[in-house]
This record gives sequence, C-alpha cells and structure tokens, in this order.
Amino acid sequence: MALAIYRKYRPKSFKDLIGQELTVEILQNAAMRDRLSHAYLFYGPRGTGKTTAARIMAKIANCETRANDPKFRAKGEPCNKCRPCEEIDNGRAIDVVEIDAASNRGIEEIRNLKEGIRLSPTSYQYKVFIIDEVHQLTKFAADALLKILEEPPAHAIFVLATTEYEKLTPTVVSRTQRFHFRRIPTQILLKKLNQIVLAEKIEIDNAALELIATAAEGSFRDAESLFEQVTSLGVGTGLESVEQILGKVGFRRTATLAGYLLDNDLEAALTYLSEINEGGSNLVQLNKDLIHYLRRVLALKFNPQLEEVFKRELTPDEISEIKKHGTLAKDPDKIINLIKSLIRAYSEMRYSPFTLVPLEVAIIENLK
Repeated sequence: MALAIYRKYRPKSFKDLIGQELTVEILQNAAMRDRLSHAYLFYGPRGTGKTTAARIMAKIANCETRANDPKFRAKGEPCNKCRPCEEIDNGRAIDVVEIDAASNRGIEEIRNLKEGIRLSPTSYQYKVFIIDEVHQLTKFAADALLKILEEPPAHAIFVLATTEYEKLTPTVVSRTQRFHFRRIPTQILLKKLNQIVLAEKIEIDNAALELIATAAEGSFRDAESLFEQVTSLGVGTGLESVEQILGKVGFRRTATLAGYLLDNDLEAALTYLSEINEGGSNLVQLNKDLIHYLRRVLALKFNPQLEEVFKRELTPDEISEIKKHGTLAKDPDKIINLIKSLIRAYSEMRYSPFTLVPLEVAIIENLK
C-alpha cells in the first residue's frame, strides 16, 4: 500500500516545520541547552503540526547522536539517522506512547498510563507520552492526569495536544509549557503543495492548486489529503474538475458573483447562482466564501494597509480583483446590510433541506 502524501511529506525536523517559526525557535533553543521540560501543551487548529512537533520532541529527547556529539546537540535538531530516531519515525518506538484521548478518555486508560510511567524506559533515555485531543478526557481522567503531571518521574516527558484549549482545566494547563500553533496561511500551504507537485511530477493547474489550498482552511494535513484525493481519481486536474470533486467554487467564480452583487445586477446574480447550483457545488460553502470576500472588499476599502495581511492568504491577482470591486462599493451601508443578510442565510442554510432558498432570498432582498 502506497504511503499517504501527508505522511510521506510530514516534517522530520524543526527546520521543516513551516508556519510555526516562534514555537520552533523556542523549542530549538531549549533543545540546544538541554533544558527539556517534563510537560508540554501544544494547542491550535487541526493539521498545523502539533503531533508532528511532539514526535520531533520525542526524537530530540532520545537521539543518540545528540547525546554523544556536543557540536550536533547545538543544532537543536534530531539526526533522523540513529536507531531511536528511525524507530520513532516508523512508529516502532516502544518508549514513545501515543494516546488518542478521543477514544481512550476514561479513568482506566489514565490509570494504565500511570502504571506504565513507573517503569523505566526499555532502551531509550526518556519515555515520551503523547496525548492527542487531551480536552476529551473525562473529569476523573483529567484529575488523574493532573496527579501524574504534579509528580512526574525523571524519565518521563509528556506532550499534550488539543484543538480546544478552552476546554482544558486551568490546573492541567498550569503544569505545562504552552505553545500555540497558528492556522497556516494559504500562501504557505500553496508553496508546500507546489513542492509536492515538483517532487511527485504531477501536472495540475495553478488555479486548481490555489482552490485546494483555500479549501484546506489553514491545515497542512487537509491540504495534502485533498491534493491526494484530487490527483488520484484520474478525472482531471483542471479548475472545473477540482471544483466538482471538492464541491467548492474557486475564487474567480466567487468574485464574479460578488461583482454582480456589488453592481446591483439582480438578474445576472440569480442566473449565475443558478448555474453554480446546477453544477452541484456546496452552496453553504459558497455563501461562506462570499461573506469573506465582501468582508475583505470593505476592510480593504477602509484600511488599505490590510493588504499586507491579505497577502498571506491571497495571490496578487486576487488582491487586485478585491481592490477593483472596492471601487464599486459606493454605498458601504448597503454592503454591510448584504453581509448581515448573507450571515443570516448561512445559519438557515446549514439546517435547511432547501439550501438555495435562503441565499436567493438574501440576494433578492438586498438587490431588488
């Protein structure tokens, strides 16, 4: 069985963990000084590198090259060549225990963990426990984990990961070093996808690649999984084919519809919306994209300096299109009311069997 792309191109060193520069710098400095903590908490959106960083930390703690070579230790990286590094990369490390708290969330699992912690590592310097989605532990399990974190053995390192930081108890959080993993900008996702395209020698339209990066919503894993889905189906890698596969319209079609709305062309807007609906696109997602597009039009009109922020998510051509539509926004209050109507329609569309109707009504109400 072929290795999934997101696993094949998973970073093995901190230098490859792009998009989290501040976190990487702090963790590397700690590794250089041999000042690893007994407990870390990595939190942030899905697919941003939390579990990957946890595995890199496990390799750094147990890397034999680092232990024997002070010059190499100063790099703050694992060697990825010694036995522990290779075993951790291949998922064969007995002393690196990964627990999915979403499916192992009870007190029994934590009690078993407590028993396992008492035992010294079998062949490594440290036992590393990676607990993913730690916020899903039950109250009793979280209390048991807290007790472990309060009195950890010298040979144990804990890395907790979560997408919902606010659900963790303050007492557990206070026992850890906390690192926030940010949502990955679209342009960084696009750069990574282009690297994979070159490495895999795959032909795909740049506009289609941009759509995949946008659809991933800041997640490396989602971007790479969507890319693999699109390129493995053999139905074409043009923009239209990718739109059909993902059920999501690209930037240009969203911009075209927004242009009709800003130009107050009700007939053209409804006709174009009907064409998109007939193509089987996800209208809920379309409305969400439309809201974000119009929001950017207004924001850039009132604060041109935001262009620097938008460059992280949009191409120069896309920013140019938004600025052009800003010249059509002669009545900002009308656009604000349109955005409010689209937000209401979005709430209704998510639970309605008639997804087209709320969107059409919102458009008619504001353009009639």
